[in-house]
Amino acid sequence: MAAQFDLVVRGGTIVDGTGAPRYRGDVAVKDGVIAAIGTFQGSGRQEIDATGRIVTPGFVDIHTHYDGHATWTDRMLPSSQHGVTTVLAGNCGVGFAPCKPHDRDRLMALMEGVEDIPEPVMTAGLPWNWESFPDYLDSIDGRMFDIDIATQVPHAPLRVFVMGDRAADRDPATPEDIAEMARLARQAIEAGALGFSTSRTINHKANDGTLTYSYSAASDELAGIANGVAQSGKGVLQFISDFDDLDSEFGIVERMVAESGRPLSLTLLQSSRHPEGWRGVLAKVEQARAGGAPIRAQIAGRPVGLIIGLAFSRHPFLACPSYQEVAQLDLPERIVALRDPERKARILAEHAALDDEASAMLTRRFDAMYEMEDDPDYEPATSDSIASRAEALGKSGAEMAYDILVDGSGVIYAPAANYLENSLVPIRTMMAHEATTFGLGDGGAHCSMICDASLPTYYLRRWVAPEGVVGDEQGRMPLEEVIRKLTTDTADLVGLGDRGQIRVGMRADLNVIDLDNVRLMKPESIGDLPDGAKRLHQRALGYDATIVAGQVTYRKGEPTGALPGRLVRGSRPRAAA
Repeated sequence: MAAQFDLVVRGGTIVDGTGAPRYRGDVAVKDGVIAAIGTFQGSGRQEIDATGRIVTPGFVDIHTHYDGHATWTDRMLPSSQHGVTTVLAGNCGVGFAPCKPHDRDRLMALMEGVEDIPEPVMTAGLPWNWESFPDYLDSIDGRMFDIDIATQVPHAPLRVFVMGDRAADRDPATPEDIAEMARLARQAIEAGALGFSTSRTINHKANDGTLTYSYSAASDELAGIANGVAQSGKGVLQFISDFDDLDSEFGIVERMVAESGRPLSLTLLQSSRHPEGWRGVLAKVEQARAGGAPIRAQIAGRPVGLIIGLAFSRHPFLACPSYQEVAQLDLPERIVALRDPERKARILAEHAALDDEASAMLTRRFDAMYEMEDDPDYEPATSDSIASRAEALGKSGAEMAYDILVDGSGVIYAPAANYLENSLVPIRTMMAHEATTFGLGDGGAHCSMICDASLPTYYLRRWVAPEGVVGDEQGRMPLEEVIRKLTTDTADLVGLGDRGQIRVGMRADLNVIDLDNVRLMKPESIGDLPDGAKRLHQRALGYDATIVAGQVTYRKGEPTGALPGRLVRGSRPRAAA
């Protein structure tokens, strides 16, 4: 008898993305959508035995920066190796469209500074076969990917496109400027963008130190653009700020939402500049939601940390002359040279003489650095710091770091946000709050020092409570809740109602996961960017299969060659269950 389905996933434990209790059953796929669930007659042309595995919807990552990657590669790594089947790019107000030819260098310099994507990579990879945002969408429409990619129109390019040098100088927008930006934002949404993003954080600077062009945009400008989005009848808003003046900044958020009626999400982290500031922002979000405002906070469920090593772009000894003598050697040869006792002694002496207050986090804060190995510990104790380990061995912190880089794991982790005083209280509080959504993975960005696109795997590894456990003392959550936060919640936030759930008629994006054996590997350097440039990557174990539009794209973390992913144009409502 001929197979009735293209694919059947047999005998798995289905966690459907809604938060409903898990159950045992089969999932059948036909023509890229889920055709049957549970017990049914019929076989598949391809079948996957999911016995002992959980079967989940594909994860929807709403905070990435694959704007350039979508023009030069077919694989959205690392995200697609961590169960993610749809990504949303164009966050933080930076991107490459709209763009006039003479502004290309300016936008690349901003992206390099804000998102740590090297300018030579962008110069080599971006085809620049667009000017308007609809042109940009047309340029990637029809390209094939391992996952789906959706976009937002970013504020900085929009501002430069309309205001030119006045935008880069952060001049106030005129009423005419605002009207034109609003018109172009509406045009972008109607062409298929899912939303509009902006940034007002001092951390976002071009490679020359210039603040991002949207940093000081007035309330009138942001509300005007939000109204342009609203005129399309759809679209979401994404907002990042330092919230130094909480009342003023959150007032802009509330005005954008009140005047446009569109949903807004904002970035929420614990920062070293304002260790308790996140509480005030979360309280404002809670208060606004109580009044009916569709505002949510995007959070990261682990410390945001810097990855340091000889294979990467930064480490404590980079500025030492005796290190620079061998810095251009291939890594194996460099390690051999660095093992020479005389060179080691010279480098350590040179390091002790460095005047490096501006970069102390990367060169001297050994009390806040930790060795990173496979199945890494992202919440280390102070006793595990390089400084503490060095003291116990009678070494300096610098020597201990040197030995880790040369003869140890080779990777050092330095938590920079969400983990002040080695406390998980902020993360646990944020994760438990009903107004928060998983985000901030930044896939495609931070090529040299941060690798948070692995967050979905970390949630499965760290935050899933054992079955039947209620009120877990480590703050862990039921599996069903974690999966809902990775799927339905994120999909619904940005208007992608055709995915994120295992339900008949939904898009057949699925994961088959060996939950007991989910692990992260330590970050590594790979050379898959244009012209062979290197970037951080992090692999995972435990994903038996990832399925996009009914096609198996990865088995045991390895690509199958299938590229069913496409550009997602526009939001779509979620059908009633």
